Amino acid sequence: MSNASPLDATFAALADPTRRAIVERLAQGDATVLELAAPFQISLPAISRHLKVLEHAGLISRGRDAQRRPCRLRAEALREVTQWTEHTRRAWEERFDRLGDYLRELQAREPITDTPKEEEEDHGDEQS
Repeated sequence: MSNASPLDATFAALADPTRRAIVERLAQGDATVLELAAPFQISLPAISRHLKVLEHAGLISRGRDAQRRPCRLRAEALREVTQWTEHTRRAWEERFDRLGDYLRELQAREPITDTPKEEEEDHGDEQS
């Protein structure tokens, strides 16, 4: 991931459900590794590997508070995801708005009939 952008690293880190759950937990406040590991049926080394991925992506930081080493969510990393998502959402909304305008323009040019012309012509021939 050395050539990856910070956003790529963030999305890669958030691709794993365990790491997303850890981020959700840290959104409630700082927690130690043991506190973060409690709800999972995986080993402490596995939790530590998940934390390293989150830390490498810049999503969390680890501090030192006396004998505790709490993990803390870095909200600024999530802001980058939010900005990218918002930019992408706006771009797609603009495209859909233009498509809607175009479809309305087409509908205004040619009124839509319920019966295709071919069927109307066939019915006319049957009546003769």
